[in-house]
Amino acid sequence: MNETAIDIAQLRKKQPRFQGIESGHRACLGCGQALAARLVMESAGPDVMVANATGCLEIFTTPWPESAWRVPWMHSLFENTGAIASGMEAALKAQGRSTKVLAFGGDGGTFDIGFQALSGMLERGHNVLYVCYDNEAYMNTGIQRSSSTPHAAMTTTSPPGKERMGKRHLKKDIISIIASHHIPYAATASVAYPSDIRKKVRRALAIDGPTFLQIHSPCPLGWGHEGDQSIAVARLAVKSGLYPVIELERGRLAGVMPIREKHPVAEYLKAQARFRHLFADDHRAREEQEHLQALADHNIETYGLMGDGPDPMDTEGADTVRRGGMRWA
Repeated sequence: MNETAIDIAQLRKKQPRFQGIESGHRACLGCGQALAARLVMESAGPDVMVANATGCLEIFTTPWPESAWRVPWMHSLFENTGAIASGMEAALKAQGRSTKVLAFGGDGGTFDIGFQALSGMLERGHNVLYVCYDNEAYMNTGIQRSSSTPHAAMTTTSPPGKERMGKRHLKKDIISIIASHHIPYAATASVAYPSDIRKKVRRALAIDGPTFLQIHSPCPLGWGHEGDQSIAVARLAVKSGLYPVIELERGRLAGVMPIREKHPVAEYLKAQARFRHLFADDHRAREEQEHLQALADHNIETYGLMGDGPDPMDTEGADTVRRGGMRWA
């Protein structure tokens, strides 16, 4: 019998990536959160454990008796993911194991209900990567406003009308609050830039101590756009400056994704039904558009987001497919 020599290195390159979360779950078509979670799990690899707050991700991946997870996974309450992840990390440390703990929550379980447990986890210095899948409302319970919901957005609890034009308050600056805990690494990312997510997950996992990643994750149902437009809408949030993609180390700005071609905020708003009231023939609608544009301009100035020219890591180059189909991360 003839034997064929196998190049193990080439074989590994041709094998599919490890998928900690499988297809076949019950997420909506075009769900940004499902894609973001898959990218995080691909980057993290198999030697991880997950604490997952109540919310969309928990619901659509674990309808009893099924599960889309291929790693040890624990369902926490809405409000205590940080505490559960802390306990998991402490137990692994006591056993002398190097398995990394990931904590997953939506904006409701991160910005609002679960913030106390998250803050405690960060302050105590647990070796956990906390990932917030930010879809900017309580989507799982019917699209209610959260403190992550953008100013002037329409939700079921912030409807536009005679008294106000959608939500009255600004989106909470959670990344600055997290950075004030002086943790080693905190960053924002967008599901529109998968390579950037991969790079940041790997960097966070290589750090000993608490790390935090906020991923902007469009929700077609709650935002009011077609499922096949999730990536295009997410890119406009970044390119307009309304959602800055940045990195912070010990509370200080360490890196940004530069904007090559700035887009007007109105282009981002027009793509979503949750902002359709801002295009009515109403002076209040025009004022709110101006407010949101001013906020985006403030972000660009504060973080120095405008690039100086073509850059392979800017908003146009960060996910360009390289020769041979390879990406930079």
